[in-house]
Amino acid sequence: MDRPVGVIGAGSFGSTIASLISENKDVLIYSRNQSEIDAINAGGPHKGIMFSERVSATGDLKELADKCNLIFPVIPAASFRTVIKQIAPYISPLHLIIHATKGLDIVESEKDGTEQLNGSPIRTMSQVITEECSTLRVGCISGPNLSKEINMSYPTAAVIASEFQEVIEQGQIALASARFFVFGSHQIFAAELAGAFKNIIAIGSGILGGRELGKNMQALLITRGLREIIHVGIALGAEGKAFLGTAGLGDLIATATSENSRNYNFGRRLAAGDTVEEIEKTEEEVAEGVRTLQIMKYILKKYKLHAPILELIYEIVFEHLDIDKAISHLMRYPFAPDVDFL
Repeated sequence: MDRPVGVIGAGSFGSTIASLISENKDVLIYSRNQSEIDAINAGGPHKGIMFSERVSATGDLKELADKCNLIFPVIPAASFRTVIKQIAPYISPLHLIIHATKGLDIVESEKDGTEQLNGSPIRTMSQVITEECSTLRVGCISGPNLSKEINMSYPTAAVIASEFQEVIEQGQIALASARFFVFGSHQIFAAELAGAFKNIIAIGSGILGGRELGKNMQALLITRGLREIIHVGIALGAEGKAFLGTAGLGDLIATATSENSRNYNFGRRLAAGDTVEEIEKTEEEVAEGVRTLQIMKYILKKYKLHAPILELIYEIVFEHLDIDKAISHLMRYPFAPDVDFL
């Protein structure tokens, strides 16, 4: 209980998580960047945050695993498995791991047609952890967690989802404060899917915001988009109702309406005429929805699912579909019933 809590990743959200935990416990944060490590250990600002003396940094994953029983990986989905493989030799069944990565993974061997575990190549980040590490006690953080607002001490809440009550309780002990309320949930699969899928809708909402088409259109996109991601989640085996809680609808509203959201701003820049390549070159951190959108396209094809809004967003981002044509199609499409997933 007296051990420091480990955080893997010193990006914006990883640094925010470290700052929140430091209100309750000592924190050891991992970075691959030596200049970041030196700046944090020297007590200087990092990502706009002045850490307390309870935060120190390391570039050694073995040191982090040896010193910390509770570990929070907060790293982009594209590099998640690689980093987990690197720390895996130092992880034991005694470790508790709670990730904060809102994305998905595809098993590489799917490309050669090999049948995968449970018949699906799609992996959530918790599944990546249990595949690569010896621990089974894993969880995730989800919910409306815009880093800039948290760092400005605005009150907010999050969900820690896990099959294990111990993981939820230890996560709550580490993170909860007067300004950060932490719910618990055992619906980890749905929480992870909701956290990943909502980024796609945030990109679409940002496109509408960039075209200044008003809140009515954004509300239409968000609600109809929610319906589609719930249907995809159900097809993958998640419970639909779980998408309507803090980890689903709550996170969706925040991410799809705020200019502090990387995915929303990605959409705004697309609407302004920037290309995907230009945006990715000039943004400091990844908009996870772009990669998730590619995986979503794979899911829709593999499971023969019909999701016109998700398809349109994909075509805008990757196939250069004219945004005005996409909006016209959205308005004319003969939609299914409004609510049919409860």
